[in-house]
Amino acid sequence: MMRGRSDGAQKKRLLTSVAVVAVFVVILYVYFGSKGNGESALEYGSRSLRKLGSSYLGGDDDSDLSSKQDEKFGLEDGEDGIIPKSFPVCDDRHSELIPCLDRHLIYQMRLKLDLNLMEHYERHCPLPERRYNCLIPPPAGYKVPIKWPRSRDEVWKANIPHTHLAHEKSDQNWMVVKGDKINFPGGGTHFHYGADKYIASIANMLNFPNNNLNNGGRIRTVFDVGCGVASFGGYLLSSDIIAMSLAPNDVHQNQIQFALERGIPAYLGVLGTKRLPYPSRSFEFAHCSRCRIDWLQRDGILLLELDRVLRPGGYFAYSSPEAYAQDEEDLRIWREMSALVERMCWKIAEKRNQTVIWVKPLNNDCYMERPAGTQPPLCQSDDDPDAVWGVNMEACITPYSEHDHKVSGSALAPWPARLTSPPPRLADFGYSTEMFEKDMEVWQRRVEHYWNLLSPKISSDSLRNIMDMKANLGSFAAALKDKDVWVMNVVSKDGPNTLKIVYDRGLIGTTHDWCEAFSTYPRTYDLLHAWSVFSDIEKKGCSGEDLLLEIDRILRPSGIVIFNDKQHVIDFVKKYLSALHWEAVADPTSDPDQEGDDIVFIIQKKLWLTSESIRDTE
Repeated sequence: MMRGRSDGAQKKRLLTSVAVVAVFVVILYVYFGSKGNGESALEYGSRSLRKLGSSYLGGDDDSDLSSKQDEKFGLEDGEDGIIPKSFPVCDDRHSELIPCLDRHLIYQMRLKLDLNLMEHYERHCPLPERRYNCLIPPPAGYKVPIKWPRSRDEVWKANIPHTHLAHEKSDQNWMVVKGDKINFPGGGTHFHYGADKYIASIANMLNFPNNNLNNGGRIRTVFDVGCGVASFGGYLLSSDIIAMSLAPNDVHQNQIQFALERGIPAYLGVLGTKRLPYPSRSFEFAHCSRCRIDWLQRDGILLLELDRVLRPGGYFAYSSPEAYAQDEEDLRIWREMSALVERMCWKIAEKRNQTVIWVKPLNNDCYMERPAGTQPPLCQSDDDPDAVWGVNMEACITPYSEHDHKVSGSALAPWPARLTSPPPRLADFGYSTEMFEKDMEVWQRRVEHYWNLLSPKISSDSLRNIMDMKANLGSFAAALKDKDVWVMNVVSKDGPNTLKIVYDRGLIGTTHDWCEAFSTYPRTYDLLHAWSVFSDIEKKGCSGEDLLLEIDRILRPSGIVIFNDKQHVIDFVKKYLSALHWEAVADPTSDPDQEGDDIVFIIQKKLWLTSESIRDTE
């Protein structure tokens, strides 16, 4: 009887508790439901329908948003799909999420990666069912970035609240925290007294006129591997040199994020097992200042990858203890590295103080004269040196094309004439000089049309970091030559590999597949140009909604997106404006240089904060 009375009392207490909880849930539903009809940008991820924790990391779905793969994307019948009133907001801890470079995802997926080969810093993208479906929030106190050129030297600390490097590299002048800003004195591991003096010293070593590294426009594209916060690339810009600054998201936290916040061209990547996303013969000059790369590993495969992307007669400046230290280990590495580059037919152009500069041969003669069986071997004749997306590196030397061998170089005009001169590699695509010139004319008119539409919203210093999501021959970027901007030219891995034309014109860019996330931090670009990108991914069956979220992730608050696509694509984008907190800059207009229904539509991203960010700021 006592047991029976105890069970009855427990049931009564349980029913009471359930009723209290139910009433509480109803109150929350009514309260937050009414709040949800207001400004949805204040929704916080932990209260949203589909959190990043459940969708991106593979938990249970609790929203029909996850199952929707844009069934209506691309249809022109005017039928309305189910359009969400808002996207949930990711938890604040994901404010720096890079979906394809997310080590948490690697742990979740239990990928077996070789850490010694840096595979954990290479791209590993989530499967569709694991992708996030929420808006990446800005950090607490986020401000519209400082404008270029001031941004080269200072950024808001709140925008990248990481001071680890300031302490770790305090003796090298990488960066200094001053109040609510982070300052960049221009120092580096091997140039404590400033990148400008270091760059001048390298030019002096090569006897270039006026100690200017551009050498009369002959040095234009530079590859800076292990770039730190990209001060080397930042100080090259005043010499009309543009650098692709590369570093992984490793223990030196947020190097590339700092570089892009400063307005300096940069890209997240690593010399690991896959080829760099650049075609052969892209750079006139490569640079490594204490970049902590083991160039001797795997038969010199990383140095051979650097050789692949260097032009005929290209230079490699190497500032590292192996080039000057006298301890036994450094001397061993120097001897082995010297022997390797000699077999690769590189010569020492100059060696002084802490730096050695090697130069690559102008033609294939040295390769042909090597004794039989010399290692590393030449790459097989069927190897495409311009195939890069997901292609494994090879420990072999990439010989020059017949054209480059005959002319003993790339035969490119000096900068800036290079930008508008038809490059020799046009012939690889069957393009004529007339086609090239026509492309330039078309894009000049289009860019003028874009800027007329943008003029009410931007001033001369509004834009700095620009991405052309489908660059083709790079003529969009070329049309911006008189504006104080730089352009990341993106060429699809599926279309013609025109990225080598982009580099031959003295521009920079990368290969990418827009069915996946781009290798950059959130909030790193001021303007994205999406010319027929959505139509392209539609043909591949990829999600337009995913791409909209990716564009929003990349775009800075107050940033601009220019859509130039079919009418049904523009209609699709317009349905999501409120969900993404975007607003139209101008009414859609026809593309004056395109027959058919191609439409130009421009949006601007609003600056918004989560409720948690607002509380932290206050």
